[in-house]
Amino acid sequence: MIIQLKANPDEAIVTALTKRLEATPATVIRIKNHMAIPELSHVDLTPAEAANVTEVIEKTPAAVLGSRLFQPEDTIIELPHSIIGGKGHFTMMAGPCSVESEAHLRKMAKVAREGGATILRGGAYKPRTSPYSFQGLGEAGLKYLREAADENGMDVITEVMDEDHVDLIAKYTDVFQIGARNMQNFSLLKAVGKTRVPVALKRGMAGSIDDLLNASEYIAAGGNHQIMLLERGVRTFDNKYTRNTFDLAAVPVLQKLTHYPVIVDPSHAVGVWDLVTPMAHAGVASGASGMIVEIHDDPEHAFSDGPQALKPDTYKKMTKEVFEMRRLMDSWEA
Repeated sequence: MIIQLKANPDEAIVTALTKRLEATPATVIRIKNHMAIPELSHVDLTPAEAANVTEVIEKTPAAVLGSRLFQPEDTIIELPHSIIGGKGHFTMMAGPCSVESEAHLRKMAKVAREGGATILRGGAYKPRTSPYSFQGLGEAGLKYLREAADENGMDVITEVMDEDHVDLIAKYTDVFQIGARNMQNFSLLKAVGKTRVPVALKRGMAGSIDDLLNASEYIAAGGNHQIMLLERGVRTFDNKYTRNTFDLAAVPVLQKLTHYPVIVDPSHAVGVWDLVTPMAHAGVASGASGMIVEIHDDPEHAFSDGPQALKPDTYKKMTKEVFEMRRLMDSWEA
């Protein structure tokens, strides 16, 4: 159940209503003038309570906190160097798949910034299909990320793989990334939900849209409402020519269902560098709030995901086109 409060409610009455609902017992979550009571589907309001309420919505989705029914306005995430979500904002995130060395990351951070990225990506801890593949540099990689980002006036996004690493990574990053393989790692989702570090939640490779929204609810239920959703393609019967099937229809669908920003990841979606640019164009056209891409100056010798990484010149040409497309799209709404 959702209760929408008036603009300036009587806080004494709202507090009494909250205590009455909690005594049923039920969980009451309030953000601004939006109240969610997930366990209840009906409540009889007193005349005084009703005078402070604009609407009671009894039928709600499972992911109630992320729902537009709960919060109609867009969530906007503000970082030191970036604004994610809302009208007129498009955020570029770029960097190598893995943090390979301090010198290489500093070089790639400079390239990322030159292409318009305000968030530096890079994996210090890497979930790999094979246990024998490169697993990341660990805390040293986190330090390199932070230093390279600060040097270029950027924020940091990096993957957290398990709950034991949450506190450590929080010291270095501005955004936690939850990878596709961990979308339904509920212990990890609860752990990042207890922090106030923004979270970029990737859609699982076999996850439905409802699966993604319900996974985000675990984060929000913990009190962390700074969430963005990443569409990175799903596995289908056809993976001969692309790594995954890029579900671009998910972008407007998610934007209709949830107030969280939706980011596209064409690199993981297609897995082939020469397809990244056209699908980046398509991602912008779908209305995404931002994009995350992988770059590398020597993809053939990258420690991970080299085939999908854009070389610096290709990346900068792509971002120029993407930002021009977005400016044109914004002009249509003016």
